[in-house]
Amino acid sequence: MSENTTHPTELTSQYVSQVTSDLEHNTKEQERVTTELAALHEQLATLQQDHTVLLNMQQALGVPASPPEPTSTTAATVPSPRKTPASASGTRPPAKKAPSQRSQDKTEVAKTAQPTLVDLIHQHVAEQSEPRSAAEIAEILRQAHTQRTIDTKVVRTTLENLVAKSRIQRTKQGSSVFYTATGTPEPTTASEDEVQPETAA
Repeated sequence: MSENTTHPTELTSQYVSQVTSDLEHNTKEQERVTTELAALHEQLATLQQDHTVLLNMQQALGVPASPPEPTSTTAATVPSPRKTPASASGTRPPAKKAPSQRSQDKTEVAKTAQPTLVDLIHQHVAEQSEPRSAAEIAEILRQAHTQRTIDTKVVRTTLENLVAKSRIQRTKQGSSVFYTATGTPEPTTASEDEVQPETAA
């Protein structure tokens, strides 16, 4: 009898030990997964912020954010079922401009209303007599244009695009990068004006 009672006791203690070990392992796994989820949430938030910045930069560069909507879906949702054919034909929506013309008109209106971020950055760099970093340019533009949201990352990317287009040039001093305006050729009108015909007297 003593042997029969001892065996179940040892088996029970083994089960208890195993369950305790499994519980500890389960708790550690929960902590690990929770930590990974928190890190993934941070990565997602960062990606969403970068997405917003890229969209703002795309808009500042004048690139259309999405292709124009197909006219078939628009035409299907415009008519109202309560209108008679005569009233529907008499109240047609105004003819839409072509997407390219519409975007061109919007660009022209935006230019007359306020300069784009690209123009602001290029103009600021052109007015400087010494190199400036992206952070300095962003800070100066933020102070000069308080009504606009100017992000340093967007300014740096815009500067690199201007460098790629040879509109400004980049210099590196140690680990810092500075931007200056590219040299423009001397205008030829002044030299032509200086040359006066000898027979003018």
